[in-house]
Amino acid sequence: METFSVETHRREEMIDITQLVQQAIREGGATNGMVHCFIPHTTAAITINENADPDVTRDILYKLGKEIPQLDNYHHSEGNSDAHLKASLIGASEQVLFENKKLVLGTWQGIYFCEFDGPRTRRLIVKVIPVG
Repeated sequence: METFSVETHRREEMIDITQLVQQAIREGGATNGMVHCFIPHTTAAITINENADPDVTRDILYKLGKEIPQLDNYHHSEGNSDAHLKASLIGASEQVLFENKKLVLGTWQGIYFCEFDGPRTRRLIVKVIPVG
């Protein structure tokens, strides 16, 4: 298991972490298997989506912000209820296969760390699981 530090710079952003996950696979020793990525935070998430056009991540953040605004008569006193909701919708983990030490992703896919309450220093935990 490997833990990476992810620095975020805005309240909301999506950071392509595909190469960090690929690094964990290279260093993990297995040729084929599955990698489990986990975000141990309640206001951040992880997802897989298009990494060719940066407008895709901008649109995702835009729509999440429109549907789940930062201020909306929430009861949680810290002022980040929207971040908790967004993180719950996106999810805290992803699993991806790898073959010949390379992630098995579609042509346009990348793995994204989703920040909803930054800027902060966050953790990404990656577990490489070898398969026969």
